[in-house]
Amino acid sequence: MGELTVRVARVHDEAIDVRSFELRAADGGSLPSYAPGSHVDVHVAPGIVRQYSLCGDPRESDRYLIAVKREPASRGGSVAMHERVNEGTTLRIGAPRNNFALAAGASHHLLVAGGIGITPILAMARHLLAAGASFQLVYFSRSIAHTAFHGLLSGPGYAGRVTFHYALEPEQVRAYLRKLLWLRAEGAHLYLCGPKPFVDLVETMSTPTWPPDAVHVEHFAADPASLAGPRDSFVVKLARHGGEFTIPEGRSIIEVLAEHGVAVETSCEQGVCGTCVTGVLEGEPDHRDIFFTEAEKRANDRMTVCVSRAKSARLVLDL
Repeated sequence: MGELTVRVARVHDEAIDVRSFELRAADGGSLPSYAPGSHVDVHVAPGIVRQYSLCGDPRESDRYLIAVKREPASRGGSVAMHERVNEGTTLRIGAPRNNFALAAGASHHLLVAGGIGITPILAMARHLLAAGASFQLVYFSRSIAHTAFHGLLSGPGYAGRVTFHYALEPEQVRAYLRKLLWLRAEGAHLYLCGPKPFVDLVETMSTPTWPPDAVHVEHFAADPASLAGPRDSFVVKLARHGGEFTIPEGRSIIEVLAEHGVAVETSCEQGVCGTCVTGVLEGEPDHRDIFFTEAEKRANDRMTVCVSRAKSARLVLDL
């Protein structure tokens, strides 16, 4: 499915520096359905496309809800959303995509959010509550004033299921996480979203008792360490388009291909969203993304061509 045109029906300040945007189809019709954990690409301004999690009720077909934290030091997307997008603004968005889905058949869902990481987690909580499923939500933030959707999550239905933690010292967070993660019920799954240091901490502390396939992580930005490493040149051959292209040091695959008229759909250009994932027919990729799991990287049959490179001298891509 291609792009959608939506109108901003409502803008609301959910917390300090966090603003929600209610999006409705510009033609007044229904919007494509989505599963909890999904996100959409939003064309914020010319040349600026950002991914925002859908945090509304997935059962609703007439609107999407996103929430954006203003980050002055970011690449400009959040500032543009806060300063340029108002009620009545028309936006282009992509159809919903999901890289952070709830595990089917899980006996229990443990949802852990830090700060603006509540956005995909909230859609999960809404869905699980409506389905009568077993879940617990643990939400860390700086203060009540910084806690987006605090009123909703303090209201009917969520009592006894949601725990808030404010302005904890690092050792307090570790102590709480040790208790939270020490025991895992059979069939339980863990879902994490928030700032990278927070997510890394929770992931590390879950390792002794939570198997990797029961831990699900949503990343908002690339890890600089994942982008580091040798950047030697290599050759890419396109199986369907034909032609071979040298990818020099300091240039990405998508940059070189675009110069030769081969367009690859992309969005984040950080190895986060998965838009540019391309099949690998021959050769060994050098994965620089945080989209794939370690097991998926070992398979070496797909790669993110926006940031990843090659360990072999030549790659044959399914393009």
